Amino acid sequence: MTMIQCISPVDGSVYAERPAMPLERAKDAVARARLAQKGWAKRPLDERVKLVLAGVARLNEMVDEVVPELAWQMGRPVRYGGEFKGFNERSNYVASIAADALKPIVVEESDRFERRIEREPHGVVFVIAPWNYPYMTAINTVAPALMAGNTVILKHASQTILVGERMVRAFVEAGVPADVFQNLFLDHETTAALIAAKSFDFINFTGSVEGGRSIERAAAGTFTGLGLELGGKDPGYVMEDADLEAAVDTLMDGATYNSGQCCCGIERIYVHESLYDAFVEKSVAWVSNYRLGDPLDPETTLGPMANRRFAETVRRQVAGAVAKGARALVDPKLFPQDDGGAYLAPQILVDVDHSMEFMREETFGPAVGIMKVRNDAEAIELMNDSQYGLTASLWTKDAERAGRIGRELETGTVFMNRADYLDPALCWTGVKETGRGGSLSILGFHNLTRPKSYHLKKVTA
Repeated sequence: MTMIQCISPVDGSVYAERPAMPLERAKDAVARARLAQKGWAKRPLDERVKLVLAGVARLNEMVDEVVPELAWQMGRPVRYGGEFKGFNERSNYVASIAADALKPIVVEESDRFERRIEREPHGVVFVIAPWNYPYMTAINTVAPALMAGNTVILKHASQTILVGERMVRAFVEAGVPADVFQNLFLDHETTAALIAAKSFDFINFTGSVEGGRSIERAAAGTFTGLGLELGGKDPGYVMEDADLEAAVDTLMDGATYNSGQCCCGIERIYVHESLYDAFVEKSVAWVSNYRLGDPLDPETTLGPMANRRFAETVRRQVAGAVAKGARALVDPKLFPQDDGGAYLAPQILVDVDHSMEFMREETFGPAVGIMKVRNDAEAIELMNDSQYGLTASLWTKDAERAGRIGRELETGTVFMNRADYLDPALCWTGVKETGRGGSLSILGFHNLTRPKSYHLKKVTA
């Protein structure tokens, strides 16, 4: 029997393991979800919404278990309290817009015709969630999918193997029927086989570009709808009129929070030449204040990366950049806890350029490169010089200028004077190799349903 294991970054031990579900049992679970879907969709919308929110509330009651579990599974320090703030914000917002997002579009309602477009659930939605924000990324799709009348099959990454189990337990205890929301422990082969067999009506995947390609290959020819949020290399641009202190505080947090393991984390920063020296100096001081260590210690502000191999990727990229002439500015002596394994000191590189893998490929760790630019045109060219496009962060007091620059950027979201935040009222989407589709907002509901048109001609006497 194949076992799916979580190797804890805290101490390298096997923290949790579960047997991978055989294909036939997985098919049975999907069949139960399909059988339950019609009845679930027939329930009133407000009932479905209330049950989902009850599940959210039940999970909140498990906070004392959830937070240390996350620390053990993927290394986030307990001082940050897990993901409940974003988890609750997103759940509550999609609940508040569900009725408007799903209401019919009435084109005509006269004595001769009734013409309207209604939204129907896809059926069975498959959510493949990542380890870096395992609760928040999952709820982006789980909550609106269930509210819209779909049933949901959830599969979590092995690194956060307990998250799906806990989410489903909370929702079922709150009253969501067990067949409506299920967590499955699946290996890659069984996952691919289920997708190829047209088991699902919509698939949402958050993960690597290669993972997205695997999903697309498995789904080829099935015409199953896909939502893919894949890699990123998100830029920040600090203009000459920026609030320097605010830019440093937000961009450095965006580059290093969660050990840099954020889908929309800041990985490259372009600073106008007039502010460059001051920005770099303040950024190094900011990052140097982190306390790297055991994530179960409330004093720790920077935990280990989720897995030793992820830290090895960061070290390799940094070393490659330094070999090509980059300079590392954060003193490693400030972080004696860096053990060459999962515990990794943060780093800032200057004298970098786009010939370096560090400035082109996703790093997904607490390391960021900073480059000097002369003007907007140079910054735009550099920001667009990437195969990814999730978010871009612009720092200026001029909103019109930010809007003008934003229209030239190949990205899914344009921020001004903020970064690394997912607004549930806006569509979370990407371009290029970051993927396709979109979650949250009204558009998120539309992606989790299909339109059905009604053209009714009335008989008149």
